[in-house]
Formats: sequence, C-alpha cells, structure tokens
Amino acid sequence: MTEDDEAETDAQADEAADEVEESETDAESEDGLAEGDFVEIAYTARTVEDGQLVDTTDIEVAEEEGVADQDHEFKPRTIILGEGHIFEDVEEAVVGAEAGDTGTVTIDAEDAFGAYDPDDVETISAEKIDEDDRYPGAHVQIDGQHGNITTVVGGRARVDFNHPLAGEDVEYEYEVLSEVDDRSQQAAGLFEMYVDVSPEVHIEVDEVEEEVEVESDDEDEDEGEESEPETETQTVEKETLYVESTPELTMNQQWMFSKQQIAQDVMENVGVDRVIVQDVIDGSGGMGMGGMMGGMGGMGGMGGEEDIEEALEDADVDADEIVEELEGEGDVELDAEE
Repeated sequence: MTEDDEAETDAQADEAADEVEESETDAESEDGLAEGDFVEIAYTARTVEDGQLVDTTDIEVAEEEGVADQDHEFKPRTIILGEGHIFEDVEEAVVGAEAGDTGTVTIDAEDAFGAYDPDDVETISAEKIDEDDRYPGAHVQIDGQHGNITTVVGGRARVDFNHPLAGEDVEYEYEVLSEVDDRSQQAAGLFEMYVDVSPEVHIEVDEVEEEVEVESDDEDEDEGEESEPETETQTVEKETLYVESTPELTMNQQWMFSKQQIAQDVMENVGVDRVIVQDVIDGSGGMGMGGMMGGMGGMGGMGGEEDIEEALEDADVDADEIVEELEGEGDVELDAEE
C-alpha cells in the first residue's frame, strides 16, 4: 500500500468516526429534550462569590432569604428551550436532558449581567435627583438610565449605572420537572412568564365568518389590466385561545403596553389562530339591581340628575367610566392577522 493509499484510508476512517459521533449526538438529542420544547423547570440562582440570591422558583428559599412577601408567586416556570427565556448556558445543559434530571451551571459574569465597567460610574448634579432619593443606596433613573447612588457630597452625587450584579459569576442549580405537552398549560405558562399573572385559559375551535379572496369569473377582463381582488364571506374554523381577564391582568403594566406582542408570541408558539381576552361576570357580587341604584329603590326614589350624581359620588363611582364600560366591548380579540 502506497503512502497516498494509507493517507486516503486514514481520512476515510476519520470521516467515519465523525459520522458515528454525530449520529450518537443526534440520537441523544432525539431521546431527550430539544430546542422548541416546552419545559417546566425549577431553579435557584446565586452569585458565586458571596451566595447572594439572584432568582428562585422555590418558596422555601424565598422565605429563608426574606423575599417571600414580594408581590410575586414563587413556583416552577414553563419555558421554551432555545427562546432565551433562561441563560443560554443553562439552556444548553437542559437540551438532551429528561424529566427528573438536575444540574448546576456556572455562568461567567460577562454572560450573566455583564462585566463591571468603571466608566459607568458618573458624578452628576444632585439637582437631577429628587430630594427624597438623595442618599447612598437609592435607586434612581437619570436621563433614561437606571443607577444606584453611592455617595452624595454637597451638590454632587456619585451614581453607579452598572447592573447591581455586574461582574458577578452566577451559579444556577436547576431541576427539569417535566415536558409540557398540553397547549393550554403551555399558553398559561407563557402568560405567567411574561406578565407574572396566571389567568384561566382554554382552547376552542370556533366557526368564524371572514372575507376570503376568490378567483374572478369575469372573462371579459383585459389580460394586461389589474383588477381589484374579489372576496366573499366564508365560514372558517379558527383555534381560539380564551383568556379570562382578571383585575391583576387588566392592570398589569407589561400587559397594557405589550399585549399585542405577547399575544402574537403565544399564538406562534402554541399554534392557535387568535387570542380572545374575556371579562367574566358571575353572580357572586351580591349587589343586584338595588346596588346599581345605590339602594334607593330604583329611579323612582331619586330626585333627578343631581341626586344621581350625588349617589355616584357617595359610592365613589366615576359616571364617565360607567358610560365607557357600557359602550365598550366585553371581549378583546387579538388576531394573528393583525
């Protein structure tokens, strides 16, 4: 065998070994979780240097750290692998894993909350800061940037605009609880992750009338002339995610400012055609019609417009809000075509 033949044989052997290794990797990925899967995961993240709590889904850990009284529910999260819902290093560790697997991942500061930059510590005029916030440790917003005051001397303040955890390596302990296949649970998990609210949701197939483009039957049209597309009303089936509106959801700022984006993301990942947010009114309020009239026995017991306004004021009710509520629609529909 010549040297050329030996070299070619070695190259073929290396190529075959690479193919075997690649097929084994693919098999492992097929057996375990993959990107795009919905996963329920529990975790606790702390800084490596001093063990400061960064985040947790464990209520016992939250209680031990004295943060359980925050307006937040500590419980496992539902995420989509590959969507950046958790640190990339943790995602990479979870891909290929199975329900019940646990692990610990250390994330470098640069990949966690960024390296500490001394240039992001600035001295500014104290006049830019509200008087109530002019003390070391206060969190402030200056010219659109968030920072923490380190010192205040005379009319000057030293503000650190680095992230509070900048420069800190983070240790991330996790447990894969389950793969989430139920689409209603998937949707509820996404809502909880985006707005920290857990609304009641369910999926139904609805028949909806909509305008659909059809081919024109006009044979007399000039071939080179463009005509307006013809449409007709057809009944089509659409998978609809119904979301029960609650005061917590309605008043949630993240939802108010990003509802279209959130709904679009839910539709794309869960695979529904539209999202309808519904107000649900049941009979548990116990007010009845008497409550609407301020307990005065209906319109006959009132002395006119002034009495109505006085009754509304006594009940702390805004008449304009009532009118807007009655004139508005009960459901908010967010369609994939918007």
